[in-house]
Amino acid sequence: MYDLIVLGSGPGGYVAAIRASQLGMKTAVVEKESLGGVCLNWGCIPTKALLKSANVKEYIDHSADYGIESGEAVVNFSSVITRSRGVAEGMSKGVQFLMKKNKIDVIQGFGKVKGSGKLEVTAADGTKKTIEAKNIIIATGARSRVVDAIPQNGKNIIGYREAMSLKEMPKSMIVVGSGAIGSEFAYFYNTMGTKVTLIEYLPNILPLEDEEVSKQLERSFKKAGIEILTETSVEKAEDTGKGCRVHIKNKKGEQTLECDVVLSAVGVVANIDGIGLEEAGVKTEKGKIITDAFYRTNVPGIFAIGDVTTGPALAHVASHEGIVCVEKIAGKNPEPVNYGNIPSCTYASPEVASVGMTEKQAKEAGYDIKVGKFPFSASGKASAAGAKDGFVKVIFDAKYGEWLGCHMIGAGVTEMISEAVVARKLETTGHDIVTSVHPHPTMSEAIMEAAAAAYGEVIHL
Repeated sequence: MYDLIVLGSGPGGYVAAIRASQLGMKTAVVEKESLGGVCLNWGCIPTKALLKSANVKEYIDHSADYGIESGEAVVNFSSVITRSRGVAEGMSKGVQFLMKKNKIDVIQGFGKVKGSGKLEVTAADGTKKTIEAKNIIIATGARSRVVDAIPQNGKNIIGYREAMSLKEMPKSMIVVGSGAIGSEFAYFYNTMGTKVTLIEYLPNILPLEDEEVSKQLERSFKKAGIEILTETSVEKAEDTGKGCRVHIKNKKGEQTLECDVVLSAVGVVANIDGIGLEEAGVKTEKGKIITDAFYRTNVPGIFAIGDVTTGPALAHVASHEGIVCVEKIAGKNPEPVNYGNIPSCTYASPEVASVGMTEKQAKEAGYDIKVGKFPFSASGKASAAGAKDGFVKVIFDAKYGEWLGCHMIGAGVTEMISEAVVARKLETTGHDIVTSVHPHPTMSEAIMEAAAAAYGEVIHL
């Protein structure tokens, strides 16, 4: 009998298991594939390895700008993919080490909830066994959403998983959906040398970001050679055997495009099928498991975290939810997750990072706001680095100085956004940011300068 069984070993599941072990619980993890889940094996980590290869190629392509003469960069696509897979495998082995270190039992197989306290595991050879625990956490994550108009076949019409392991670099690619996944792959393949068209149904790419940030990324992408079609629907994608034919519709009417590969990046769907939720009586709604603020389902002893719940489908969210959930199970008094202070990052070039409300959301919420912007073109560090694209935008409540939102686009901004997250957590005001000395020359000075701009005190503009 375990104190806790975690179903799924992604960044939600394995983190929950480790925290449970730290708190003295006898813990097991059930995983049907590789430890680390999609994030470590087919998501966050291997994509960042691919994007790093794209960054290196960009440096070589523009080395003359830095006074360094070099030959033309030649892409060995299979080596790029091999490096990415190696990074993923290394991280998965790291999770294996953490499981052993924390004395967590790893049970390979497909888990199915058999009611409160019981889980049936079917191994690869078909054998079944039932394990018992006082508590079960469902952390089975999500997979690429398949829509009828874009029937993925794993060959020429693919999802993000296949996009990370293609054997050959396609000459042309249509990416459908311009969220973080679509935008990152559009950047990667375009930089590698593929002719990329990015299609978005809504008016702006990265539609969840502040509109000014989205427009800036669109300009940067177009400058890099990516064709962008917004307010465009994909009516049908066909595999012709030699490539793909994509039928689209927009304000200009209907059109047919051709390419080697179509990448569908139209979101993800929770992995809740076949894991026994209906039989166990666990309530779901619109394909997600319903929980309270501490991830308890309606069935005592069964919890759910990460992409299977209604929160943002982000690795860092799942990890934090796992910790809060386990601490509540252990009788601690954890603070519920503040979903209004979750950072969002897109690792294209330029990078995009944000937290809190957009300018439009702040106005719609009725705030009288102060908005400050500081372009990296005015940053000494950005100029020295040759990375002048982008800006930092901050939004404060005019009455109390509350930091309502922070939106960044530029080199390395995914590393900078944490300042805003922590500051907002500590209820830091705009005045506090302006009067906090930031090191010079750094990209992060732009946060202070943007805050100063909001209050009419900016120096370097």
